[in-house]
Amino acid sequence: MVSGMTKSWNHQNVASAIQHTLIGTTVTREQVVAHAHECLEYGFQAAMVQGSWVDVVAAELSGTSVQVASALDFPQVGLMTSAGKAAEAAELVRRGAQQIDIGVQIGWLKSGMYDEFAADIRGVVEAAGVPIKVMLELPLLSDEQQLIAIEAALGAGVKYLKNASSGAIETANPERISFLVSHCPSGVGVKASGGITTFNQTVALLEAGAQMVGTSAGISIVSGNSELGAVSY
Repeated sequence: MVSGMTKSWNHQNVASAIQHTLIGTTVTREQVVAHAHECLEYGFQAAMVQGSWVDVVAAELSGTSVQVASALDFPQVGLMTSAGKAAEAAELVRRGAQQIDIGVQIGWLKSGMYDEFAADIRGVVEAAGVPIKVMLELPLLSDEQQLIAIEAALGAGVKYLKNASSGAIETANPERISFLVSHCPSGVGVKASGGITTFNQTVALLEAGAQMVGTSAGISIVSGNSELGAVSY
């Protein structure tokens, strides 16, 4: 929803924009299956899980409208080789991922390695063949670097820009989302991520133009128990 337009937001249509996230070292199969069922129960847009559980979630959500999403080169972004990242993207799709969020090579960008930065993203886009969302980590970049990163990501063929990978980098805010929206051509959207824990905060991000919101607090957001909060990705 572009800033300045009005829409009546309720728990149902907010849920339909949430990518319900469960990522962690100690996540169990039982929790992953329950997570998939929560997505169905609450009407979330996607179940976001780490790559090792994609096949389990894909089996649970087969034949439903809930998308299977995963992330790679995350939560510490920029650690993988480009070849490894592309190969992992292809493997995630083979296992059932329909969307992939990726970390980008911030160090390369800051080193002026712009061609390598763009090629790293393009390799994933070409290998995956599904919508790719880039975690741009905008608070870590100068104004000039932000624009270079956006241009490179768009040129590489991504379908969504993200302000950050998690709340450890930034609490998503309408100003940042509006900035990204203003640089998106037709056919490219914005996903908000980082510290999203309340219904009103989520609505503000959607009003600013985000098409998707990534959070592990989805249930509390749409059930009216936002004060419970959670770590938000």
